[in-house]
Amino acid sequence: MTYIHFIINPISGSGKHNLAASFIKQQFPADTYKIEVDYTKHKKHAAELTKAAISQNPDCIVACGGDGTINEVASCLIGTSITLGIVPVGSGNGLASNLSIPRDFKKAVEIIKNGKTAAIDAGKINEQYFFSNTGIGIDALIIKKYERSGNRTLSSYVKAALSSSMEFKAQETILSFDENKIKVKPFMAFISNSNEMGYNMSLTPTASLSDGLLDMVIIPELSFTEKLILGYYVLRNSIEKFKKAKHYLVRNVKIEMPQKIFTDIQIDGEQHNIKSNIIDVSILSGALKVLV
Repeated sequence: MTYIHFIINPISGSGKHNLAASFIKQQFPADTYKIEVDYTKHKKHAAELTKAAISQNPDCIVACGGDGTINEVASCLIGTSITLGIVPVGSGNGLASNLSIPRDFKKAVEIIKNGKTAAIDAGKINEQYFFSNTGIGIDALIIKKYERSGNRTLSSYVKAALSSSMEFKAQETILSFDENKIKVKPFMAFISNSNEMGYNMSLTPTASLSDGLLDMVIIPELSFTEKLILGYYVLRNSIEKFKKAKHYLVRNVKIEMPQKIFTDIQIDGEQHNIKSNIIDVSILSGALKVLV
């Protein structure tokens, strides 16, 4: 009998996705599957529920939510033999989109039942993991404002981006990778494992989840006009046309921000504050097994 444990974030996206335990259990014959369902109640609860589920030795744990919920569940599965399943009910759903997992509940469930797996890379930032992307520039401020808005919609994201572009102050940053040491005041320092960051937008359209590399985009301080041009290219998914955006493929990056004590950062679309001004980013090849 296959044991699948579902963890549902009931407020992912607009909070109106209506994915329920009753629907899930109807999709899996009781003589073939053991199904357990938990609901998250607060931020970080998905990680707590996942750790409890791991102790019951499931074959698969399914994250039902957005990139933040997936991050909490997947982070706990690193180093285990348990497979990650995804039912995307978030707002951006960047990782699920990269994996071609549909938002349609029944189609996502069919992927879980089919049992086909793929190994994907995981990014590590100090002691935390990311699976889609992370950033220390304006995107960290955008996510902070986006979360505070209370509305997980594209229009709320655009409003947060416009507000942040006027408010953001770039800080002196030193990036060390390969044989390079770059001193810059970045408008954006974006590091991605996937080819989409949500809402069908991408800064790294050629990124791969399984190449053992991270795609890094560094954009220096910009004028008001340049910010508008950048926004246009981001919305058009043509960042490669913006000449000030420098793209690198890396395995390890050290980021130092000497004027900071703590560092605001976004990890898989969630705001975090790291209690350090030195950040080490690395890639763990094939670290996570996912149903696709």
